[in-house]
Amino acid sequence: MINKMKTKGIRLTKDVLDAALTGGTILGGGGGGDPKKGRKYAEIAVDYTDLRLITIDELDENDVLLTASLVGAPNAPAQFMTPKDIAKTVEILQKNCDFNIGGIITNEQGGEATVNGWLQAAVTGLPVVDAPCNGRAHPTGVMGSMNLHRLADYTTVQACVGGNPDTGNHIECFFEGTIDHTSKMVRLASIEAGGLVAVARNPVKVSYARENCALGGVSYAIDTGKAFLKGLESSVEDAVNSVCTFLNGRVLARGPVQNFSIETTGGFDVGYAAVDGCEMTFWNEYATAEKDGERLATFPDLIMTINAKTGEPVTTAMMEEGLDVYVIATDKKNLKLSPTMYAPELLKATEDVIKKDLISYLSK
Repeated sequence: MINKMKTKGIRLTKDVLDAALTGGTILGGGGGGDPKKGRKYAEIAVDYTDLRLITIDELDENDVLLTASLVGAPNAPAQFMTPKDIAKTVEILQKNCDFNIGGIITNEQGGEATVNGWLQAAVTGLPVVDAPCNGRAHPTGVMGSMNLHRLADYTTVQACVGGNPDTGNHIECFFEGTIDHTSKMVRLASIEAGGLVAVARNPVKVSYARENCALGGVSYAIDTGKAFLKGLESSVEDAVNSVCTFLNGRVLARGPVQNFSIETTGGFDVGYAAVDGCEMTFWNEYATAEKDGERLATFPDLIMTINAKTGEPVTTAMMEEGLDVYVIATDKKNLKLSPTMYAPELLKATEDVIKKDLISYLSK
């Protein structure tokens, strides 16, 4: 049985979508997907039906929530996905599992991630629930898995779909097992699909999500976008200042991007960029910002770049040498974060890739 809550919550219109995509891209912190692609699928969703964003309090404690996500390397050139692929992830789980879904949540924030689940919800008649797994973007699937990796007896299910059938890369998968192992299999599937798959995964009860998700994270992204877009009516500088005020953040640097490097490896984008002496590393998302040997911000603090000419939030996959950008940041305490962002064992994987200390900054 599918829950239908057509009259409750915030109606997700195109105006709300504009704010969600802008704010979500900013809260993506360099990752979280391409807002142009996010708009492509979310516009279908808001046109298709009276789509609603509801709070977790609108559901019963035993209702099951399903996480919608995208997994892959944002810069991978052979990405291919259709709206049908996205919707089919939920269909695969429904065929293989015996539980009733009460709502859809997204795994994180970002230009695509904030609207993850909107299309699935529209097609199935389910609500989008304002309880994302995280209130910012993060590199690994386990980081968006609501601390389920710590439950020894939890067995998850994950369905993923993506890839171009014309090139033989189309793939549809169903995995059942531990969070860690199934997440690795989905990551491998994304590589085989050409760099990106849509995913439905990790069914949990509302009672569990209430303690382990970033409640209100989607509406926070919408409000972030509204603050930025309001300032942008005057100028890019006003937009940057407005969003920094809203996020209680600050401008770290402004200038042309220098020494930019990006490499897609293992299903992730890894690289480096510098702006006016501010040196940044990233693993999909920006992980560190340093200047003159001083650490200015450290993941899960938010570090983000804004095109100084157009006002467009710039992800790491969109970055290029010589681009004039603002670098902004805000402390992790100003974000809506899930408990996984404070799990040292999950940050260790990022440390190993970018070769920077992250864990010791968690308590700072």
